[in-house]
Amino acid sequence: MTDHAPVSGPVESREIDASVPHSARIWNYWLGGKDNYPVDEEAGDAYAAVFPGIVTIARGSRAFLGRTIRYLAADAGIRQFLDVGTGLPTVDNTHEVAQRLAPESRIVYVDNDPMILAHARALLTSAPEGATAYVDADLYDPERILAAAAETLDLTRPTALILSGILGHVADYDEARSIVRRLLDGLPSGSYLSLNDGSLGFDPEYERAQEGYNKSGAVPYILRPVEQIAGYFDGLELVEPGIVTLPRWRPDGSGDGEPAVLGEHGGLGRKP
Repeated sequence: MTDHAPVSGPVESREIDASVPHSARIWNYWLGGKDNYPVDEEAGDAYAAVFPGIVTIARGSRAFLGRTIRYLAADAGIRQFLDVGTGLPTVDNTHEVAQRLAPESRIVYVDNDPMILAHARALLTSAPEGATAYVDADLYDPERILAAAAETLDLTRPTALILSGILGHVADYDEARSIVRRLLDGLPSGSYLSLNDGSLGFDPEYERAQEGYNKSGAVPYILRPVEQIAGYFDGLELVEPGIVTLPRWRPDGSGDGEPAVLGEHGGLGRKP
């Protein structure tokens, strides 16, 4: 087993477009990363000028991801993770969190941005007991994702599917639900879905900022009602506390008062 992430997918002819802002690079910028371009920083600053709370949302999403992975590895006994739309590597990537608890965990990351691919080769390393791979594939092609993931994962065994902040890029809700269903259809009973996305009806400033971002030339991101986010979990057994604003999903520590309410909701569900 090598330290560097195996890569699957035809990438030779693709180039990084530094002239158009990209959500993964903007997210990286909000999280304090350096893997972005001036156009991403400009778009990120413009967004934050309208809604400074976006940095809190970005960090809240990352923290939620970490808590669900810890639950899956420590409490649910999951040892396989399929992270679709992973974005740029940053602090506490899926494999780092999972392999701290279970070094034998196997993780497949999926994205289709050439900049993410370049960093995946160098940064997504695995504990020697486990494995980490990267698949260059499109969210809209679940069957290819599953076929490529099967080169690293045993998809007859329970697997955690992670869709963190990605389905908002799918404009049609029925298509987004179909993507989730087709990915879950390729996983066995006992598998899990960890999912979070931006939600409507909780922060008007967030909604105005997102509307402006969607007009910037970047790939739009659609905020959806909580009922639609919950719809992704149809047929699954929800882990308590269900579909909630992210800081309220099994928060760490005892803190004073209720955790904050963010315009970002998610949950964790088990496939019967």
